[in-house]
Amino acid sequence: MATFDDSERQIWAGRACAYADTFARLCAHAVPDLLDAGQVGPGVRVLDVGTGPGTVAAAAYARGTKVTAVDAEPTMVELARAAAPAADCRVAVLPDLPFGDGEFDAVVGNFVLNHVGQPRLALSELRRVVGRDGWVALTIWAAPPAPGQTLIGRAIQAAGAHRPPHLPPLPPEEDFARTGQGLTALLDSAGLREASCETLAWNHRVTAEEWWNGPAAGVAFTGHLIQSQPPEVRAEIKRFYDEFSAEFADADGLLTLPHTALLARARR
Repeated sequence: MATFDDSERQIWAGRACAYADTFARLCAHAVPDLLDAGQVGPGVRVLDVGTGPGTVAAAAYARGTKVTAVDAEPTMVELARAAAPAADCRVAVLPDLPFGDGEFDAVVGNFVLNHVGQPRLALSELRRVVGRDGWVALTIWAAPPAPGQTLIGRAIQAAGAHRPPHLPPLPPEEDFARTGQGLTALLDSAGLREASCETLAWNHRVTAEEWWNGPAAGVAFTGHLIQSQPPEVRAEIKRFYDEFSAEFADADGLLTLPHTALLARARR
């Protein structure tokens, strides 16, 4: 049976360009706050974990930092190298990072904790590679989710789609509450200190076509779930999506999708 980490590798394999063209713009909203939380500024040695197409790495470099960026998916690393050519971009998979103890002044991860099968062990590894008094700053999607986050999931549920066995959930013993209290408790359990958390809320403006193109291309868990369904179920998901997305459309035809995320930081 596939593990959660095996499933994540399968979900994201070869999906870098599809992600960059769709959901990456949504995730970019949190980047300035994330870098501020990590006190990422001139001269700081920063590690960007789960860099994806390099959005965080490029923004960190623009602040005058020395950037190292890693991602588990090779096609993501290719995009990151193009977006942040001055950064040291490598393939690496949590919780085993190829760096020495205390090698960085700050570690940041934009929504990466949603994609690891052992969150506590991953955080312990981030604690290991950051120097004493250095900050670890992370974002995750909040629960309960904002209405814009549930749009595609509502369509999947309404169509009667079933979760296939090759997409297992996070094991219960590894899971944690996606709340401010749950996330700070997780940081505490990894040996980090002075943990705090805030909620980020914003409206993502996007066309209905762009918002559908991500999952239709198999991006993220929802996309892989959709692609795993029989053709008639996929058609029903799209029909319900078209119906539900009208709730968020304005006179210009753009969707206004409310989203919320948690931004946490803690010090070694």
